[in-house]
Amino acid sequence: MTERKPPGVSFESFVDRQIREAADRGEFEKLPGWGKPLASMDAPYDALWWVKQKLHREGFSPLPPSLALRKEAEDALETVREARTERQVRAVLTGVNEKIRAALRMPPQGPPLNLAEFDVEAAVADWRAAREAADGAADGRPSD
Repeated sequence: MTERKPPGVSFESFVDRQIREAADRGEFEKLPGWGKPLASMDAPYDALWWVKQKLHREGFSPLPPSLALRKEAEDALETVREARTERQVRAVLTGVNEKIRAALRMPPQGPPLNLAEFDVEAAVADWRAAREAADGAADGRPSD
């Protein structure tokens, strides 16, 4: 807890002294994101930026649960395309499959789910084939 402002000291000099002492102790260097650029510097101004960040941190979705799961499944496929390792592919699809399995047992609110579990082995085989084709194209070899 911070100390109380002593009587007879201007508020500005009291605050400035506390900031300077904290900087001298290196307390600003321990903050998350220290030394990294602010992500929102190039973004256009949004008056509700703090509301959107809070909702995102809390995991709130404006979509009904069934549509949110469909969206998550679509995002998982995109993540799989960009995955660097087979382990990442398996982890992403296994996580989504667990959520789909739970939703199939107890259907969520909203429109019908219309989802089936992903075939992880088929997705891994497709990922490998796409990776080999990309590596072949990068080497200048014709792909089959």
